[in-house]
Amino acid sequence: MLRFGVNYTPSQDWFYSWLDPDWAATRRDMEALAGLGLDHVRVMPLWPVLQPNRTLIRRRALDDVRRVVEIAGEAGLDASVDVLQGHLSGFDFVPSWLTDWHRRSMFTDPDAIAAQAALVEALDGHLYDLPNFLGLTLGNEVNQFTSALHPSRMPATPQQVTAWLRALHGEGPRERRHFRLNAEYDAVWYADGHPFTPAHSTRHGQMSVIHSWIFNGTAQGYGAMSHESLTHAAYLIELSRAFALDPARPVWLQEVGAPLNHLTEDQAPGFCEGTVRAAADSDALWGVTWWCSHDVERRLADFPDLEHSLGLIGADGAVKPIGRRFAELAAELRHRPRPSPRTEAVVVPVGADDVPVSRAELSPGGGVFEIWMDRARAGARPALVTSATAGDPAALRARGVERLVHAEPTGRTFYSSVADDEVLDRMAAHADR
Repeated sequence: MLRFGVNYTPSQDWFYSWLDPDWAATRRDMEALAGLGLDHVRVMPLWPVLQPNRTLIRRRALDDVRRVVEIAGEAGLDASVDVLQGHLSGFDFVPSWLTDWHRRSMFTDPDAIAAQAALVEALDGHLYDLPNFLGLTLGNEVNQFTSALHPSRMPATPQQVTAWLRALHGEGPRERRHFRLNAEYDAVWYADGHPFTPAHSTRHGQMSVIHSWIFNGTAQGYGAMSHESLTHAAYLIELSRAFALDPARPVWLQEVGAPLNHLTEDQAPGFCEGTVRAAADSDALWGVTWWCSHDVERRLADFPDLEHSLGLIGADGAVKPIGRRFAELAAELRHRPRPSPRTEAVVVPVGADDVPVSRAELSPGGGVFEIWMDRARAGARPALVTSATAGDPAALRARGVERLVHAEPTGRTFYSSVADDEVLDRMAAHADR
């Protein structure tokens, strides 16, 4: 069964509601989402609220997370929970013990890593017995803190990222009833030199996670309703599969949305439908979790404008056309027949440790991206494999691949890891001070 859910953005006071939860409002939200026929929510508590001091994990905050999961269950919804939040909608929520006078890297400082691992275990221990609890995601796109563009960067090497992931996943012989995952934004696939690599995304935890946004250069380079934009999420699913050691490893499309800084409101339902149908044509897809449940209220300041329009449900509580379309797709596709295997694959050249020779060539505008899109447009249903897999006949047979396609490098990319004009303008203004 294909899962359909939503990233839960509380209708009242956005994620600031974690400071003073209103359980009646939470219950209304969950009942509204269940009324759309969805089956799960992704819950994202704020890290500084959970762990305001390195050695203080607040019991009241853990209880509040548990209550949200319980209320979701009462409405008939399963729930996953993120731990390190981290980053949400253009705002960072990093506890004070990692910033300013206490600045240290969350990825490399031993005490900070131990504190994060303790929080992961505390949430797991507080939620594991709830029948609708699905599992944990370590955090929301925390790889952005390693980016050179970040104003408070926390540098790390790929080896240090590996050690960080191992510490937080708690990898070892212990069996778990629930998944534990890590989720990165698309620099992991598209940005050369980024310390998080495709192997980090596809070889830790029980599933691979992708976040697909077309404001990364896809919409700018090809058009918001282009074939490339509508199949961007499907491409990322297949790109993720290329780097997984297990050909049957599931992939969760954990974030995808219709950004109105490139789409019109009238185009949003069609974009949703095209994106979901293309993504559903993968036998590895675990589920689609739309961003997001509710529009951010206009009374809240300093959000990029598009954040006020991404919900399936408006700030007034009314289901929007895109919400109705997503609900219809969930009802239609939840029990779709399993898609047939993909017998053709585009080759991704890789070097040592399966790091792509050029991640730019995988990005919008790059040669691998463009040949995959061309073959998909022609109806070929291409997969992707690394050059290491391409040179191993047994590995190809395990993936059902019978024909390989090699890309010509373009030497270009449309990709930008910060593609929202408002954010870029603010960064430039800050740099000028």
